[in-house]
Amino acid sequence: MNHVNVITSQNVSIDYDVAGVGERIAARIIDLAFFFLIYLLFILIVSSLGLVFGNGGYLILLILYGLLFVFYDLLCETLFNGQSVGKRMLKIKVISLDGYQPSLGQYFLRWLFRFIDFTLTMQIGGLICVAVSENKQRIGDIVAGTTLIKTVPRTQLDALVFQAPREEEYNPLFPEVANLADQDIALIHDVLANFNKSGNNMLVYKMAMKAKEVLHVNIPKEMNEWEFLKQIVQDYAYLTSRVD
Repeated sequence: MNHVNVITSQNVSIDYDVAGVGERIAARIIDLAFFFLIYLLFILIVSSLGLVFGNGGYLILLILYGLLFVFYDLLCETLFNGQSVGKRMLKIKVISLDGYQPSLGQYFLRWLFRFIDFTLTMQIGGLICVAVSENKQRIGDIVAGTTLIKTVPRTQLDALVFQAPREEEYNPLFPEVANLADQDIALIHDVLANFNKSGNNMLVYKMAMKAKEVLHVNIPKEMNEWEFLKQIVQDYAYLTSRVD
């Protein structure tokens, strides 16, 4: 399974591409390399300050380094929206299976079970669980109700083909769309594509209501929400092509 289906509290179904075993391993290697650099930095700081690198100084260094190593994932994921240095570089993050950002309790459970996933089983337990579980979860993820997803959008802006209307006298129905950004249109495009594959009209409805609010327009009576979003994309394509 290469994606996870999240049902939000509003009963909206959203698909996310999940991070696989390889991406998790790569992120972990980057984090370990980051710790090695921190260790070297500590040594340089102690040396530059002229401190005696005896038993006392070495013990303090080890305690600081050990505390940072133990609590690193919990602190990073809590403070940086589910990402450590490695996860950020690999463009993956922790999310809750209810569609929201994980709570502090979920981050804590996920961190607590690292002992089983990695330490107790020598990293093997977590990797096997990720490989065989439906939502690519390690044991800590299953207990906490979380998983790792890719933060890169499924539809890249460069891959979007906005075909402007060919009519020379085409009049955009919603000229307000000129105030939108490419990222906004890409999101609408993803919603329409999701509807074509899943038939989930709730997501289309919510996106139409949001677009209506942002643009300060009303949906014409002869249009449904899907047609409204299609019209927005079409008008945007026309207006941006005229600018070019």
